[in-house]
Amino acid sequence: MEAGAGLAMQSSSRAVGVGARGGPGGCRSGALRGERRARLGSLRVGGLAAAAAAVRVRGAKPVAPLYCLKTSRGQETLHNSVDEALLLKRKAEEVLFELNGRCIYLVGMMGSGKSTVGKILAEVLGYSYFDSDSLVEQAVGMPSVAQIFKVHSEAFFRDNESSHLLVLQSSVLRDLSSMQRLVVATGGGAVIRPVNWRYMKKGLSIMLDVPLDALAKRIAQVGTASRPLLDQPSGDPYTAAFTKLSMLAEQRGDAYANADVRVSLEDIAAKQGHDDVSQLTPTDIAIEALQKIQNFVMEHSVASSPFDDL
Repeated sequence: MEAGAGLAMQSSSRAVGVGARGGPGGCRSGALRGERRARLGSLRVGGLAAAAAAVRVRGAKPVAPLYCLKTSRGQETLHNSVDEALLLKRKAEEVLFELNGRCIYLVGMMGSGKSTVGKILAEVLGYSYFDSDSLVEQAVGMPSVAQIFKVHSEAFFRDNESSHLLVLQSSVLRDLSSMQRLVVATGGGAVIRPVNWRYMKKGLSIMLDVPLDALAKRIAQVGTASRPLLDQPSGDPYTAAFTKLSMLAEQRGDAYANADVRVSLEDIAAKQGHDDVSQLTPTDIAIEALQKIQNFVMEHSVASSPFDDL
């Protein structure tokens, strides 16, 4: 809107100049031409962004023509983003009825994108989003898991069923499982407690399967300060992250197999012709997750609400 207004002011200024030299008739004619230029400029500059925003925020169809998207590489990228958002919206509409209010639980290794993908799914489905780690932080009364680690001993985070952290996670999942229309990003170790699977089976669980090499690179780039189990005082961050992730993956592999749906980033990348999963967008992953949910629901006929028998 601001860009369009700026173009309108420039066009109007030029029109007034022409009118001043050409007389009153020229002024009106120039002003009309300036107004038409302003409207065209507003459409080209602001219309596409507004269309993309409409798709993402309100789920509406684009209201501006897309013909000018092919005029540059940047605009072509925006075109792809709009197409991607429309595909995500359509897929969510197909899945929403079949979910019938069931919660969605995202599981996977730390750094696998549970929070990012979870927020996208919640927005497009009209669900509420919760991060179980954030709820644990609130329960403990500390701002972050890293702060909890500093205050408490490592036993608080020990990756076994008696860990204080995992007991708190179970309490959080128990409470969330009594609700409907939620997307929940679970803590990385929540999967090792069988009771948690009992809670998550009231909804649908999705395992985000990311290659360990890609996970280690991602975590090494952003740092490990917020991930106490991976934080190392010295040494190569990538090597340390890969070593620890490999150990955790081996310990939790059988537990992750309990998920209703597995979303493999390697499979998505292969279908799209990418050599590296880092080329995927979170929306790519969310679309695949919705497709997998739809397939699962159709195959297992689980469209009935988990609360029908209560």
